[in-house]
Amino acid sequence: MTLRAAFLASTLLVMGASAHAQQAPAAASAPAPAAAAAPATATVTVTAGAAVTDAKGGAVGTIASVNGDVAVVDTGAVKASIPVTSFAKTDSGFAIGMTKTELEAAAKGASAAQQEQFLASLAPGLAISDQHGGAVGTIEAVEGDLVTVATPNAKAKLPKSAIVQGPNGAVIGMTQAQLEAAAKASTPPAG
Repeated sequence: MTLRAAFLASTLLVMGASAHAQQAPAAASAPAPAAAAAPATATVTVTAGAAVTDAKGGAVGTIASVNGDVAVVDTGAVKASIPVTSFAKTDSGFAIGMTKTELEAAAKGASAAQQEQFLASLAPGLAISDQHGGAVGTIEAVEGDLVTVATPNAKAKLPKSAIVQGPNGAVIGMTQAQLEAAAKASTPPAG
């Protein structure tokens, strides 16, 4: 097993743990694996704001934040959580063992896989919140790509794609009042 493959495998373990802490609507932030550019025994102090390059010196992005043993690298297109053990100190900042293109592809792939897994877990009784954490209702039924959300005053069928995983569970982009108004407006008049 190469050094790059060994660090990629260890990063996948960290990715699973950090994935839950980094969820955001519309996949604005996604954890991604990264391979190390230096041996794991060489611990460096990773600092926010520092430049990140690949092993050949190509620009990858900047370190947006550091939380414990995980740093978030912002490439401009994605934000990826990477273990600090995957960084090597360079004259201009830090280096990782992936190019910008590889990191972005890994982050987008991880994000899509997480959303797919989340959508598969939607089930009746699951609470739905708005983007500010306000209660909207609960899932009443899941039929193919449609989810019936029941509020105290209405029921609405939404596409699964309208639901994302937030920090505290399932989230939609409407408040309870907005969903109820939309459901009322889409109901044909009786007659």
